[in-house]
Amino acid sequence: MANIAFIMMGGSGTRMGGDIPKQYVEIEGHPVFWHIARAYLMAEPIQSICIVSNGEWIDFTNDAIKDLERIGKDIAVTKGGENRSESVRNALIAIKSKANSEDVIMIHDATHPYLDTKILQNLIDATNQYGGATVGMRQYDTCYGIDKNDILTRVIPRREVISGASPECFHYGDLCDIYFNADKTELEKMTSAGAIALAHNIPMKVISTDILNLKLTYPSDMELYRLLTNKYFFEQD
Repeated sequence: MANIAFIMMGGSGTRMGGDIPKQYVEIEGHPVFWHIARAYLMAEPIQSICIVSNGEWIDFTNDAIKDLERIGKDIAVTKGGENRSESVRNALIAIKSKANSEDVIMIHDATHPYLDTKILQNLIDATNQYGGATVGMRQYDTCYGIDKNDILTRVIPRREVISGASPECFHYGDLCDIYFNADKTELEKMTSAGAIALAHNIPMKVISTDILNLKLTYPSDMELYRLLTNKYFFEQD
């Protein structure tokens, strides 16, 4: 069995602004996705990665990862689809000739620009035991529910709430069963792996991380990431 990471970065990042999609912005001499890709390739439990690129940035992506080839692990690059689900399906097709049904696939959104390498084996073990696993960050502040007018309606016990993070993990065979048998309407609705797991009765074990669950959405997020890339997220490098 192999453990394979999908780095999802087929979007255009319009909320970030600027001419360059956020996953391709240069940080510390390399684009955002390069740091994530390198972390996976350097991690002992990972055998290969598949980078799902915005179609207009395929050549850029291939050029950016040339220096990672020296690590000696397999790197595939494929074009993203019209939505996240089509992008996942494209990645499944891209590795089809090398993948087995029981291989663990780690789906990592490049908008989560970090990797908690300490829990990778825990994610793999949980996926093999339960069928699915995901990284989650526990909540330490009081959590509320609100109505459509942003009025508080209830207190939600913190123990019952996590914020989703990357990666989200499944077996290759299960993902193929879902993504190759779904129609276009269902694919468009598959916006998160957690939702997919719930819809298809795949138990998903949450593995907690204590790393800041930063998501690159707005310019302020990128500025924070610039400050933390080598001093926090990838300080082991």
